[in-house]
Amino acid sequence: MSSLSCTNPFIWSEVTMMESPMTRNCHVGFGERYEETHQSQDWKVRFVPTPFSPLLANIALNGIESIHKYKDNKGRIKEPSIRYADDMLIIIRPEDDAKAILDRISVLLAARGMNVSEKKTKLTAATDGFDFLGWHFKVQKNGKFRSIPSADNYKAFRKKVKTIVNNSNYGATVKASKLAPVVRGWRQYHKYCKMDETRNSLYFIESRAYKVFNKETNQNRYTSKKLLDIAFPTVSYSENKHINVKGEKSPYDGDIAYWSKRNSVLYDGLTSKALKRQNHSCKSCGLKFIGEQRVHLHHVDGNHQNWKETNLVAIHQSCHQFIHMSKSKS
Repeated sequence: MSSLSCTNPFIWSEVTMMESPMTRNCHVGFGERYEETHQSQDWKVRFVPTPFSPLLANIALNGIESIHKYKDNKGRIKEPSIRYADDMLIIIRPEDDAKAILDRISVLLAARGMNVSEKKTKLTAATDGFDFLGWHFKVQKNGKFRSIPSADNYKAFRKKVKTIVNNSNYGATVKASKLAPVVRGWRQYHKYCKMDETRNSLYFIESRAYKVFNKETNQNRYTSKKLLDIAFPTVSYSENKHINVKGEKSPYDGDIAYWSKRNSVLYDGLTSKALKRQNHSCKSCGLKFIGEQRVHLHHVDGNHQNWKETNLVAIHQSCHQFIHMSKSKS
């Protein structure tokens, strides 16, 4: 790795940390490894990432973001790096020494029993584009910043969809219900990307699913189209409209109003409108929407065909379940 002189405004580097004795020891006792006592002595026990892995990575790598910093024209300290668990992106200027920065990172990691993965470390110009956390980022010749789902992310998503669509054990109705959360989740994750390209609009994938649905003897083109709408729910996208978390805000700082309002932007359509009308509070219990509990739309008159805005309210998932449970008992 060496420093580069480049006319581009930034050079981007992705740094991924390898498993270390430190994180390996942290995993012991959490059930994150196959039991060695049940394996033959000549078998190699494979490391299995679990939900604990990002947390342990955050603990082990705390402070690494401050290694590369500088002062801007107004004397403010800038730390131009982004890290998610053990995936890290460092933004450097043409005058910065990439090798020196990487050396400082290596020293810090060595002190913690870790090292930089040379295989996964890349130094690249922003105008050439790079992949990070499932997205492909690039600064175009006109200076506009563009982000789209990365090729690997799209391939993994397409594989999941094809597995469901081609499964002969499922009927069209079951396939549609299984596809919906997969497609919605993928579109929601990429809602701040450019999604109007043919690939990202899922045109060909939808066409394939429609043909499979329509081949069933109990389906016709009308019912197949309805199932297709269920299987591929629309999620509105706004390119580059992601809003950063304000200052040093944390979900655990007790600012319920701020986080409730911020979490509301994760929803769109009728749910988003209901949240704004209700000042981001549950219509049933009156509490703010915080935490990971989903927001549900409730039909006030009980008629699920009545989608008028006046008949829809946003409530907690648990409140929704309680309402319907109470109705079934009465």
